[in-house]
Parts: sequence; structure tokens; C-alpha cells
Amino acid sequence: MEILPYLSRLKLSPNLSFTICNTNTPGISPRLPLPFPFQTQLLLFKTSTPSSTKNFSLSATLESHESAKVFDDYDKEESYGEVNKIIGSRALQNGSGMEYLIEWKDEHVPTWVPSDYIAKDVIAEYEAPWWNAVKKAEETALREVIKSGDGRDIDAVDQDGRTALLFVSGLGSEQCVKLLAEEGANVNHRDNSGGLTALHMAAGYVRPGVAKVLLEFGADPELEDDRGRTPLELAREILNVTPKGNPVQFARRLGLENVIRVLEDAIFEYAEVEVILEKRGKGENTEYLVKWKDGGNNEWVKAALIAEDLVKDFEAGLEYAVAESIVDTREGEGGKTEYLVKWTDIEEATWEPEENVDPDLIQEFKLLRKPS
Repeated sequence: MEILPYLSRLKLSPNLSFTICNTNTPGISPRLPLPFPFQTQLLLFKTSTPSSTKNFSLSATLESHESAKVFDDYDKEESYGEVNKIIGSRALQNGSGMEYLIEWKDEHVPTWVPSDYIAKDVIAEYEAPWWNAVKKAEETALREVIKSGDGRDIDAVDQDGRTALLFVSGLGSEQCVKLLAEEGANVNHRDNSGGLTALHMAAGYVRPGVAKVLLEFGADPELEDDRGRTPLELAREILNVTPKGNPVQFARRLGLENVIRVLEDAIFEYAEVEVILEKRGKGENTEYLVKWKDGGNNEWVKAALIAEDLVKDFEAGLEYAVAESIVDTREGEGGKTEYLVKWTDIEEATWEPEENVDPDLIQEFKLLRKPS
């Protein structure tokens, strides 16, 4: 009889489905397995047609602006004077483009105008400080823009529907990610060029620290991109096509493994395995039906997520019993310590050698026996 080790193992989330990564996935390069290349130049914002906008709270600067107490939406049939400056921005629904709040030099009240109807140099003057700070991941400069009170939407998007949070996540700036999240950035925003979230960026660009910060701020690790991949599946896919045994790629593989570990911790909850009941599948598809100590429903679990010693014992035909407590100790043959173990599913206690007894139970027994 051998006692089941008290081991914490990964318990699958009911909402998670595993997929086998395709090592020949199109668009993934072993040398540069990135979701997309970052643009280094300033991108100007374009949108073909206006659409409904999300709720937007103006900054204190706008509220204090005497002429900004009433706003109009742009009317193509109306005549407008010369633009004075942009005093606010907001992303269109689903990140399909941008609108800007224009302060006019004439008597018109400030007006929300789609970017298509605004001169590019006017937009560039307003946007340059923001996107320059974002694409260099400069926390101080980014904070200055945020605190400037220029009415900027923290979730402003580029031409591919990417927000500042997606960029700094890919660049690996944990400070910028935290700053944007604290300012209310949408941590689950999906871009329009692939459905990638900030967590996908952290996974694709091998940023385990960023992934951890995003998860702390409520990022959903099970959101899928347009190809049906979660950030975890993307990281596994890239790891599968990253060469082994190559010193140049060693750091990348190590980083990807760290990303995978962070994402797995967020998706799986820990539970104690009581016993393996059955087996099915072969090779990478091998699964075991496990019984959980917490009384949860029996579940089929991938072999890689179960303790190796537990699997080996099951394959060797060893049976497990669950120990409730140790009630006594003695010196056995050859001077080896033995423990009298009380079982949860066996009526009589039995003497067991120390190697068959869980160390945690032994420690608990010794603490109870220790004189006060």
C-alpha cells in the first residue's frame, strides 16, 4: 500500500479547450514569430465613414473651456470656419477609427469631426506627442501627455485599431502597461488586423512580466484572436517553431516558457489529485481521468499536467489509498522508522515505512507530538 502524495496539480477550467499546435502554421517564422511588425513612423488616422461612438468623459480642461459647454456633431452640409486646434479625441465603436473635438476660430461651438475631414498636419500636431511616447515606451513622456488635460481618449486607435496598450505590451514596458491600465485603458481591446489583444502581444513578443501585469488588471486570458487562438495557444505555437539546441534561440525559448507558465497559472486553478482512474489516447494526446481531493467532478487531464510519479505508478499498476492521519510511530526492522497510518477508505490502520508516507503528514504528526 502506498500513500498518495499531497500534490497540487492543475485543474482544468471548464471553459478551456486544448488544441494541438501546428508547427507549420502559416505566418509564423522561426526567426521572427511575431504577431505583426511595429511601425516606427507616426501613423495618421483614417476612417471611411462615421459611426456611433462610445461614451467619453471630457477632461477637466475641456469642462473648464468656456466655449466647450455645448458640443455639436459634424454636419457635412454646414459651413465651418478655420480650425483653431483639437481639444479632444475619441475612438469610434470597435476601434474602427477616430473622431476629434475641434475648436473653431469662429463662433461655432466645438464639434466632433471624423478624422477624414481634418487636415493631416492638424491631426499629426495633436497626436505626435502621444504616439511618439507610446512607440518609444517612455513612461514619463506618456504620463505627461495623459496629465496634460488635452481631452485625449486613452483607448485612441491607429489605422489597424491598435491602442497604446497593445503597443507598449509588445514593447515590454511593464511601467507603461500599468500606467495605461490605471488610467482606465481597455485591457481586453482587440485590434482590427487580427483580433489581437494586449495579452496576445505579450505572448507573441515574449513578455512574461507584461502578461502578469495585464492579468492583474483583469485581462481575459481566454479571448481568441481572429484565428481562434488564445494568448496561451499563440505562445505554444511560437515555442513549437522556435529551434531547439540553438544558443541564439535559447533565451527566446526560455522566455516563451515563462509566458506559458504565467498564462497557465491564470487559466488553471490548482487542486489536489486523489487518484488516477483511467487512461485514454496515445502520445501527445494521452489523457488520464483523475479524481480530485476537493470533491470536484472527475475530469480528463492531459498527461503533461499530472505529476510524473503519479503517472508512473498508475502505469505500473500500483494502487493508492488516501491517508487521513498518522496515529503512532515505531522503530521497524533495521532501525527504520515506521508510521501507523489511518486511512479514509480502509477501516484498519496499517504500519508503513517512512518512504510510503507523505512528508507533510509526517511533519504534522511531529508537530502534534512535540511537547508544548
